Amino acid sequence: MRSPYGSVHLESDGNRASGLTTAVVRATTVDGVTVIATESLSKRFPRVTALDRLSLDIGPGVTGLVGANGAGKSTLIKILLGLSPATEGRAAVLGLDVSTSGAAIRERVGYMPEHDCLPPDVSATEFVVHMARMSGLPPTAARERTADTLRHVGLYEERYRPIGGYSTGMKQRVKLAQALVHDPQLVLLDEPTNGLDPVGRDEMLGLIRRIHTDFGISVLVTSHLLGELERTCDHVVVIDGGSLLRSSSTSDFTQTTTTLAVEVTDSDTHPDGTDALRKVLTGAGIKLVGLDGLDAEGLPGAGHILLIEATGEETYDLVRDSVAGLGLGLVRMEQRRHHIAEVFRTEEAPAAQPEARTASVAAGAVQQKGSGRDEH
Repeated sequence: MRSPYGSVHLESDGNRASGLTTAVVRATTVDGVTVIATESLSKRFPRVTALDRLSLDIGPGVTGLVGANGAGKSTLIKILLGLSPATEGRAAVLGLDVSTSGAAIRERVGYMPEHDCLPPDVSATEFVVHMARMSGLPPTAARERTADTLRHVGLYEERYRPIGGYSTGMKQRVKLAQALVHDPQLVLLDEPTNGLDPVGRDEMLGLIRRIHTDFGISVLVTSHLLGELERTCDHVVVIDGGSLLRSSSTSDFTQTTTTLAVEVTDSDTHPDGTDALRKVLTGAGIKLVGLDGLDAEGLPGAGHILLIEATGEETYDLVRDSVAGLGLGLVRMEQRRHHIAEVFRTEEAPAAQPEARTASVAAGAVQQKGSGRDEH
């Protein structure tokens, strides 16, 4: 059977495979595009369940794996790499069964660990060449691939310096380079923006996006920062307590709303331009969204952005005319989109819907400014 990653051999009895048992093989070959598939995957420790009957289908592209600390993200990655056996259930990566083909999976997959694990007394070139050789590349090819990969991640000029003298951002780039050096079909990135400042995070997210757009390599990236995934990923998977909460395309999470975000300047006549505009619009019958129509979070300039319900084109005209009539400057007037966190905050459910309430709680936990460490 052909997959986008070459031949996948399946055993005739459906119970053993160089891929999966029959039920999961169907999932990994639907339209020939599934990269990762799990079915009722569980991992239990003596006093905690890290994964609880998790079923996923992840296709090519950049996929975000979201969860609070301890949600099971790192446990899932270890199972997918064939480094930790599942308690029950099945999983496949690139059509290969994780329980029987761990070595073959690791040949085809790159892995960037969350924590610092780099030797301080060797250069980036020496380390990445070593990892390339460990992946099976011959010496000459390993050196060539290392130079190309370090150039791609922006470390070419610093490639001969000892890693111990690198900044946190440079060390993250070394870890990314070693995950890419053997030209994998899939990379698993565990909290790749940990410890980075805003500029460093932006640069790392750009590199992650280019891994797929420039080289066609699929990416599974874990994070507890939802905003990062909105900007980078095609698809987002949310897990909590080892269970699947939601798996959707990023566009589904961030659909446009009927809410109009309006930001105006102040003036000598109206020191609080936002409040003046709010009074005019409410007097004209425009409905405000949220507490007094003010955006408390979510957009730059929060607290000075008026949120109103746009019922049609006439709303845009009324806002424009009102701003002009007050003598204010119009900074922006745009249709607002949902954020991933907002989607879960709005899933406040009654007692009859505990799953939705769990999703809301999980989303709040995901937003915490922690290290993103998965303890299991």
